[in-house]
Amino acid sequence: MITINPIKIHGRWFEGYALDLHTLSSEFLGHDPYGHAIFSSKRSELGELLYKLKNKSDKSVIKDIVDTVVNFLNLQWKIIGMIDGIIPIPPSKTGRALQPVMEIAKGVSAAIDIELFSDYIKKEKETPELKNIYDFHERMELLKDIYTINDNKLVNKKVLLLDDLYRSGATLNAAANTLYN
Repeated sequence: MITINPIKIHGRWFEGYALDLHTLSSEFLGHDPYGHAIFSSKRSELGELLYKLKNKSDKSVIKDIVDTVVNFLNLQWKIIGMIDGIIPIPPSKTGRALQPVMEIAKGVSAAIDIELFSDYIKKEKETPELKNIYDFHERMELLKDIYTINDNKLVNKKVLLLDDLYRSGATLNAAANTLYN
């Protein structure tokens, strides 16, 4: 089993957690021949698996990630049986053949036998990847009115919003604002 260090996160949701830091340290090494920055990064165990899934399209890590999430939901957070469904956050990169959040959400949904609301929240406009935008207010401005809801079938339901990386909470706050409104 993967070792994680859950971090309680605060936002427009009832309760939330990031399961671990993604990157523990990163050292700038210079530029490659094409002018791209090169870093030597140390990641958490979960961060390394997410890196392989997102950046290398390595599907072999999905089971370990899903098992880690399910174990946390069941043994530490203890919310299995208390939620009505899972809503994966729509991706920033829509052209990616393998969508990490969707793959993880599918696996968790199947493992705990709970409905996956994969088309419930829609992203209405393209945004740049937020990983290079560090200012929370700038992130929130980019995410303003970005999501819409398909219908009201989840009114008064408890859902798990699932995303793969957490930095400032801007994406989750934007999604939660849309769901609450």
